[in-house]
Amino acid sequence: MPEENASEAGLVKRIDTDVVGAMKARNPGLVETLRMVKAALKNREIEKRQPLTEGEAEAVLTTLIKQRRDSMEQFTRGNRPELAEKEAGEITMIEAYLPKAVGAAELQPLIAGVLAELQASGMSLGQKAMGPAMKAVNDRIKELGLRAEGRQVSELVKAGLVSSATP
Repeated sequence: MPEENASEAGLVKRIDTDVVGAMKARNPGLVETLRMVKAALKNREIEKRQPLTEGEAEAVLTTLIKQRRDSMEQFTRGNRPELAEKEAGEITMIEAYLPKAVGAAELQPLIAGVLAELQASGMSLGQKAMGPAMKAVNDRIKELGLRAEGRQVSELVKAGLVSSATP
């Protein structure tokens, strides 16, 4: 079974060792969060019926972060700041295992470059080009080993398409 271990994500192994470290350090908040992450990774692995790749493990963590952000928003609206704060802490702990998220300032030139390439290849940039443009931008983000929030990328691509379509 060495082949299985070779394909198993280093991220999964890192979380396993960090759970033990957090237990030894008697950090209950971190232990709880890492166990939750570990369970989500294991559930995904069971669904897939084989070890996760690094990209799949990162996708699981990204989903967990998105869930926490949604919960945070609901807790804030429900006037439960202590629960929103707990979710924010979990987001910070989970993000430590992912590549650094890029902001709008870093994304705008990247998106402008991709849209320029698409336009140079003969694609007309308008609202109908949203799908292919998003795919190209997301591929470039992954290619560079970056991470960006989908909603933010979508808004910036849409803005880029509108500004490119206007003569």
